[in-house]
Amino acid sequence: MKKSLIALSLGTLVLGIAEFVMMGILTNVATSLNLSIPTAGHFISAYALGVCFGAPLLITFRKQPPKQILLILVGLMVIGNGFAAISPNYLTMLGARFISGLPHGAYFGVASIVASKLADKGRESEAVAIMIAGMTIANLVGVPAGTFLSSLFTWRIVFIIVVVFALLTLYSISRFVPYVAPLPDTGFKGQFQFLKDKAPWLILGATTLGNGGVFAWYSYINPLLINVSGFNPRSITLLMVLAGAGMVLGNLCGGRLSSYFFPGRVASTLQIFMTLALVGIFFLASNPIVSVILMCVVTFGLFGVSSPQQYLIIKYAPGGEMLGAAGIQIAFNLGNAVGAYLGGLPIHGGIGEQYSALIGAGLTFCGFLMFHYFNRNYSKEK
Repeated sequence: MKKSLIALSLGTLVLGIAEFVMMGILTNVATSLNLSIPTAGHFISAYALGVCFGAPLLITFRKQPPKQILLILVGLMVIGNGFAAISPNYLTMLGARFISGLPHGAYFGVASIVASKLADKGRESEAVAIMIAGMTIANLVGVPAGTFLSSLFTWRIVFIIVVVFALLTLYSISRFVPYVAPLPDTGFKGQFQFLKDKAPWLILGATTLGNGGVFAWYSYINPLLINVSGFNPRSITLLMVLAGAGMVLGNLCGGRLSSYFFPGRVASTLQIFMTLALVGIFFLASNPIVSVILMCVVTFGLFGVSSPQQYLIIKYAPGGEMLGAAGIQIAFNLGNAVGAYLGGLPIHGGIGEQYSALIGAGLTFCGFLMFHYFNRNYSKEK
């Protein structure tokens, strides 16, 4: 592995911990700031809003070298998470989380382009997968460790650690990532020209639906494992580590497979596997062993499609590559929000957590259909 790709993956590690650890420390944050759990949940939404607002801001930096843009984005990570660590009240924490989310989609967009340009010919998707690997490691190790440290000391130490990793990322990118020439400037309007074609919309739509389907189920994984599969609450942390391991393996395999097969076919195949696994969870969640196996299949697919999606949008967004690559993260977060809402409907209706998986299966299948249509019409173009 090139040191430059490892440096880039440190950035996605920071983003992964910053985004997902809030779910594990939410109760501690709410207690510390004298808030209700639903009110503290606004901090998760604020981060997602930051992602959506931050990605389009890349247009203002389009003439800058990608390395310089990355350093600016990592600087925002330091500022946002630094303010989160010292936030005394609801409003300052809300602002800190919004700032923390601003560089998320933009970083993925720029880092994807840099990784693909640094890769050997034909191994671009693998390089993107290495860059994304930090996000999967965050779910495997960073989030459980952050949750543990929060309960042992204070939730503020988690954000202090994130700042330390962000500073390490800042040094690593400045030291190991070489100069990459700015992309050709197509002007302000030129950045959006790719959206006139159908292909990028199919990629973005399939990403939204695929991730939405997974998060319709994954957002409620804890009550499903406890109430339906019958696991002891104390075993949930270990089960989440297993889910994170599935993400790590899926990301690496998705990148490797995309070096040998058309990335769209890799993504569609993984989405149909996720659909079948979610259907299996609906019918077999009461069997704890089968439930865990299917959980790992779904998380494997969730990040298995990440590098193919990220690579495809770069190829099919000529003139607006950075905006397109950042747009994948908007699609991802939009899918998370919509999926979590739809997955919660059967639970609120009192018909059981396993029905969230059935709703998820419907969404991922729709994502598969979009990728299938994309493959039939565009797989031989590039």
